[in-house]
Amino acid sequence: MSVDKISRRTVLRGLLGGTAVTVGLPMLDCFLNTNGTAYAATGAPLPPCFGTWFWGLGLTPNQWEPATVGPDFELPPHLAALSPIKEKLNVFSGMQIFLDGKVNQNHYSGAQGQATGRVSRNSSDYSVSLDTIIGGQIGSGTRFRSLEATCDGNRRSGWSARGSNGLNPSETSPLALYARIFGDGFRDPNLADFTPDATAMVRRSVLSAVSDQRQALMGAVSASDRVRLDEYFSSVRDLEQKLAFELERPAPLPACSLPETSTDDIGSLVTQVEKTHRQFARLMAHALSCGQTRVFNLSLGSAFSRLRTPGEPSGYHSLTHEEPVDTTLGYQPKCKWLAERCMTFFTELAQALDGIQEGDSTLLDRSVIFGFTDHGEARMHSMKRLPVLTAGSAGGRLRTGYHVAAEGDAATRVGFTVQQAFGVSRGSWGSESNEVSRPFSQLLA
Repeated sequence: MSVDKISRRTVLRGLLGGTAVTVGLPMLDCFLNTNGTAYAATGAPLPPCFGTWFWGLGLTPNQWEPATVGPDFELPPHLAALSPIKEKLNVFSGMQIFLDGKVNQNHYSGAQGQATGRVSRNSSDYSVSLDTIIGGQIGSGTRFRSLEATCDGNRRSGWSARGSNGLNPSETSPLALYARIFGDGFRDPNLADFTPDATAMVRRSVLSAVSDQRQALMGAVSASDRVRLDEYFSSVRDLEQKLAFELERPAPLPACSLPETSTDDIGSLVTQVEKTHRQFARLMAHALSCGQTRVFNLSLGSAFSRLRTPGEPSGYHSLTHEEPVDTTLGYQPKCKWLAERCMTFFTELAQALDGIQEGDSTLLDRSVIFGFTDHGEARMHSMKRLPVLTAGSAGGRLRTGYHVAAEGDAATRVGFTVQQAFGVSRGSWGSESNEVSRPFSQLLA
């Protein structure tokens, strides 16, 4: 293998236990121009990527809104977990979803409005979502139109849809998503013949199936690309080892009865969701960096979140209605702690992309992650003061480091602004009072 035979579409292929596997390549210096801003072969700019991230139950009222509007804002303690990505972050406050006389479908209408631009009278009427619109602009020519995953075991906990036929099913298992990404070619996971053996793949490593090609590739690229490939292959193997560890039956404890062996540790405990989310974040970052897709959707789970701490019998959703407001603090302390953990998860997703260097910038720099939720105040099922986040600049198309306060505006302005940043040509987006035609122009570069 010589350098002149390596292109952005180059993949390593092999067989592992009878299963065809494919290992995509990350963005190497040999693919890029001297500035790392475009492909060397064509001069075309690096394609932008887009992802949505959903968490349920909003944030603690009066605790998360930054005091300063515009750039150079300070994150309040409730958002402190976002500090590592602050310069690549935008925080939007004060906005709402309008019901226009429709019944508030609790934990549904607010998310639907932000994801699709409209609010329906029933939950079966769900239309094309923001990720699909942007994917139509940027997502052609990739192996996957988009990838969807959720951390709570419920395949319908996401908000992505390609039409009026309902939500796209989300992957619930990091092992299954691993098999889709590394399995050779796209096969619909809903079909009966979708059979990549993820268990065998992670225990034996897809890298072993392409070892000869790996060695040839390492000998054909520059020293800097060898370092990048070595880091990339080490990251793949590290992820495989973590997935494989979860397949092992734990050592018996005299006072403990063992559950049935599971291939994934899916559950509602904060530690379980954290582990599942971290694996999904790394897999999504891999798929983006290797050109397998340009669009993803990751959800912490249903808006009726069961997220809970060890020893706490009530899940997050139940706590928002059951936990009393502390008269001294002025808020629900257990709910506030869980909301802050959700912000930690968003930061980890952004960092998974930001940790992948591409020339002088990172994968996050050419991406936008759109973070949204269902309510402003979950306890009251409020459609007002919805917290919205974005991370990444879509390759410089979206300015970052801003707090945008838009009291009383439709929250669809954020989605419309992101569409404009990605070059989606439309004069407005949304319906009825949620229809908007003005982006946040101060953010558009």
